[in-house]
Amino acid sequence: MNYFFVWNGRRIKRVFFLTLAVLLSAGVVWAEKDNISVFAPHPPAAVYNVPTDRKVIALTFDISWGDKRAEPIVDILKNKEVANATFFLSSPWSKTHPELVQKIVDSGFEIGSHGHKHENYSQLGDDEIRKQITAAHGILSEMTGKSPNLIRMPNGDFDKRVLRIAEDLNYKVVQWDTDSLDWKNPGVENIVQRVVTKAHPGDIVLLHASDSCKQTHEALPAIIDQLRAKGYEFVTVSQLMSQTETKGSPVQDKSAWNELAAPLSLS
Repeated sequence: MNYFFVWNGRRIKRVFFLTLAVLLSAGVVWAEKDNISVFAPHPPAAVYNVPTDRKVIALTFDISWGDKRAEPIVDILKNKEVANATFFLSSPWSKTHPELVQKIVDSGFEIGSHGHKHENYSQLGDDEIRKQITAAHGILSEMTGKSPNLIRMPNGDFDKRVLRIAEDLNYKVVQWDTDSLDWKNPGVENIVQRVVTKAHPGDIVLLHASDSCKQTHEALPAIIDQLRAKGYEFVTVSQLMSQTETKGSPVQDKSAWNELAAPLSLS
């Protein structure tokens, strides 16, 4: 009988210390949860803006076809002494318009990829998505002498798979916070007012330099003048993303699989 109680007491003591150890471990995990989360992998996401107190803004231009709009837009930027802007070029367009690509490069503007075929990548298989991004990368790298690392998907369309594959290929997917809606050709004044009233520090503005957008070059001078009057400085997307005065977080990434705020654009 005595042996029974001694054995039972030892077992109880062992369970007690095991339970205490588990509770202590759980306490440590809870106390350090914020530090532990730093090492947890974050899912890839698209960049829509950069939170900053500085009045910096990125004008971006998508081009996928035509030869009438790109050159006037580049000339306006140069005449207005806007040294920093980002052009997202589709590779088929680039291949058929080498002189315009060279003018954009010679003007010092940043080049990003607008993909290869102009179709919704979220509807493609993984291998085809990789093929499209890689094909565009090869063409743009050869034509510009630099390897782009920013991409805006055709029509701004993507899903989690597209983001993951783009990241695997060392690309950051860039969206926008302000859509000028210039692709709707709503009137010069409407384009100007939409951009100027919606603009905010760290904003990425979507504009187009394809021939389908017939009013962008007419609206651009007023957009530049009015944003400057409000104290804005023009930067490239890469410069925007490198901002350090950002309230402690370098880049604001919205959920990559949310619906886009604007309809698909014709770029």
